[in-house]
Amino acid sequence: MTHLSTLFRKLPGLGRTVRAAQPDSRPDVDTPVTAALNAPAIVPQLAQHDAQANVLATPAANRPQPRSKQHSHGRTAAFSSAPKSASLSIPCPDPTREERTRDKHQNRALRLVRQEDWQELSALVKAADTNNQMTPGGMCVAELMTFGARADVVLAAEHALLDRVPAQDAPLMRGIEALEYVLAEHANDYVIGCIVAQAHIDMAWAWRGVGWDVEIAPRNREAFEAHFSRAREIVSTFDGVPARSALLASTTCALLCSADGHSQTVADRYEALIDLNPENTAPLRALGTHMLPRWYGTYQGLELEARRTAARTQHIWGAGGYTWVMFDAITADDTACARLDLPFFIEGLRDIVTHRPEPHTVNLLAAYCANTMGQAFSGDDAADANRAQIAACADWIVREHLTELHPMIWAHAAQGFANNLRVASAQRFAAAGYDDALRIIAGLFKREISEGKRIVFTDQGPVATAS
Repeated sequence: MTHLSTLFRKLPGLGRTVRAAQPDSRPDVDTPVTAALNAPAIVPQLAQHDAQANVLATPAANRPQPRSKQHSHGRTAAFSSAPKSASLSIPCPDPTREERTRDKHQNRALRLVRQEDWQELSALVKAADTNNQMTPGGMCVAELMTFGARADVVLAAEHALLDRVPAQDAPLMRGIEALEYVLAEHANDYVIGCIVAQAHIDMAWAWRGVGWDVEIAPRNREAFEAHFSRAREIVSTFDGVPARSALLASTTCALLCSADGHSQTVADRYEALIDLNPENTAPLRALGTHMLPRWYGTYQGLELEARRTAARTQHIWGAGGYTWVMFDAITADDTACARLDLPFFIEGLRDIVTHRPEPHTVNLLAAYCANTMGQAFSGDDAADANRAQIAACADWIVREHLTELHPMIWAHAAQGFANNLRVASAQRFAAAGYDDALRIIAGLFKREISEGKRIVFTDQGPVATAS
């Protein structure tokens, strides 16, 4: 563990002199939601020319978020004070089925770690990984559990780094050192190896932030590189075994950096990961982002990989593979949006909602079309024309498929699904999403409402009734 000893030598002395990297505040920075809401993403080292470090990444940028960060326990109370339209009636479960499922898996892993029952945890994660177990909304259960397993360690370090000058006794290394001891006792267990490697990756990004390379303090950069080096060292010991592990492949993708991030390398790694579990949309979305010229690819390469992915996943998603790959890329890049095969993309939207009609995905697609794309006009005529037509898809998605409202998804959509977003109040954030959603949905039913009708959302979709 030579890299680890180097890491320990570097970090203890950082103390009060280190200035934690701050997230870049430019409007073009997109970052996967939570991940938890989107998916998780796989974030490489940021090149000097790009500050977009969150679109789908396994590190802090795009990893599953704990419930306390993801949404409010008191959301109903927050919404009770929000203005409600007498013309709309739509269920708003709190928590949603997807949130309950994600919480269950994360909290179970967290509890087992606190009980030091690593054997049971490893068995559960291996079973989920082997069976490609997913939540109803499409989140990988193995990824959720590995995040729950490292949450205490990573969140403690992130909390310490929130201050520009961490306290001298900030617990920056205590938790990761404890994980390293666990790994030493289970050196041949790839699940524990992935948990520890992912913890190092998360801590690396916490040190670095998502700003430009030139803005990163030297000691923060050293910490980033040391954590990444240790993560690579851990993953290399398993050498791709087991070969059918999507968890191990995902951890490998999370280690992509500018030094080894060539277009073909990135495409090949993501292809291998996607083929292991094509139901998981996070790698599809991450592939699209990382095939942009600002990362490792070209516009021609992006289009090619989107079509190749659609062909390989046609039995799962129909044309939806193309849509998922382009999903985040076209929100972040006007040229990519202008070059989009719009009919193919919209066909993919229909295929996605046909394949996965559950409320989480329907809310995601509706909020993406209406809020993310509908509010993203840039002045590029070709890109804005495509965005307007995608925004118009919100009408049929809501009318034909929406049965309940998930405000947190709408709130994140309004921010471009930025995973590095600092939310001071989860209640207010969710309430803002609730208000946005009601305003947009009321606009979609403007004609019916103007006729004096009331829109009631049922299990079969919205129904216009006499007021």
